[in-house]
Amino acid sequence: MEKFVIEGGMPLKGEIKVSGSKNATLPILAATLLTDGVCEIRNVPKLRDTMTMCKLLRTLGKTVEIAGNKVTISGSANTHVADYKLVSTMRGSFCVLGPLLAKLGKANVSMPGGCVIGVRPIDLHLKGILALGAKADFEGGNVIASAPKLKGSQMYLGGTFGSSVLATANVMSAACLALGETIIECAACEPEIEDLGIFLNSMGAKIQGHGTPRVVIHGVKKLNGTSYKMSSDRIEAGTFLLMAAAAKSDILVKEANYDHLWALNDKLTSIGVDVKKDGHDIRVRCKKTLKPANIVTHPHPGFPTDLQAQYMALMAITPGVSIITDRVFPDRFMHIAELNRMGAQIRRDSGSAIVEGVKHLYGAPVMASDLRASAALVIAGLVAKGKTEIYRIYHLDRGYETLDQKLIQIGAKVFREKE
Repeated sequence: MEKFVIEGGMPLKGEIKVSGSKNATLPILAATLLTDGVCEIRNVPKLRDTMTMCKLLRTLGKTVEIAGNKVTISGSANTHVADYKLVSTMRGSFCVLGPLLAKLGKANVSMPGGCVIGVRPIDLHLKGILALGAKADFEGGNVIASAPKLKGSQMYLGGTFGSSVLATANVMSAACLALGETIIECAACEPEIEDLGIFLNSMGAKIQGHGTPRVVIHGVKKLNGTSYKMSSDRIEAGTFLLMAAAAKSDILVKEANYDHLWALNDKLTSIGVDVKKDGHDIRVRCKKTLKPANIVTHPHPGFPTDLQAQYMALMAITPGVSIITDRVFPDRFMHIAELNRMGAQIRRDSGSAIVEGVKHLYGAPVMASDLRASAALVIAGLVAKGKTEIYRIYHLDRGYETLDQKLIQIGAKVFREKE
């Protein structure tokens, strides 16, 4: 395994480019199972997760060719069984369930894995496919579903903590080949769902309302191949904005969609960060002491849970007290202990974290527990006094493309070494 070694306190300045969206790419790659045509997908980030999905598609019978950031997928799925060894490493791979069921009439998919950030049930996925007329059961840790032909239906996909992005993606994909009309109420509104809807429509699907709480799908007999460019990763962009604020820097975040980050931009502006849309980019400047501010995470368009840890790293060095509450994943606070190892003063109170800002963080050996916690530790390491060693950075490689190289380009001293 590898680790990051970061020498903190280096001034950051310049341009940093956002890669394609990981969370949009995974369901779009899975949706290629719905067609026998050729799908060319551009701006695909080269990440552990996207490469795992490509491997999974190959095991299902698809031909996958990778050239730089372009993935070309062709051929037909010839098995409905998704490999446990691949699905268990990444929750996003569970979104092959809907496409396999719609295309082959059956699916055998392992219960999903991924980051350890709290309970993430699959009840909404099952509720959705059952509403489409499928039968489903559990056997040996797998979900086994079947349906000779899916039938359109109206359903409500709201859950305890709001809507589910992957459940919406699974049902929306499956409904494209169902008989009749499907209406999803309380659908996820995330930009990743909007991306998926645009992609499916380019294949010949008939979807309306994608990116809103009410999605209407008119089933078609067949989907075709297509060519599509992935949108930029809003969570990576948000991570860079928070990083610039923490480092008191002037950075142009290239190919960052301002409209995907309203909740974050509003919060940063309110605490004293200068955030401005600059064409297809975002300019962030921060030269003064910031004010503390509370956040509560919610499904889109609320403050993203995937930026909660990074925001906590910023508040850890912001004078005053802030309260961070996660309503999406209430147990997503494993980064608290590692930030405290660096001198932060954070304590947990049920589903919230109370952060008392300190003047300085100090370099220390820390352990990455999950993808976004890893990003928070990178932010902390960049602004800390001394050297920080971040272990288990394979989490980072799941969601941030060549992060160390991008940081070096704006002045950071980051080294990737063997543990």
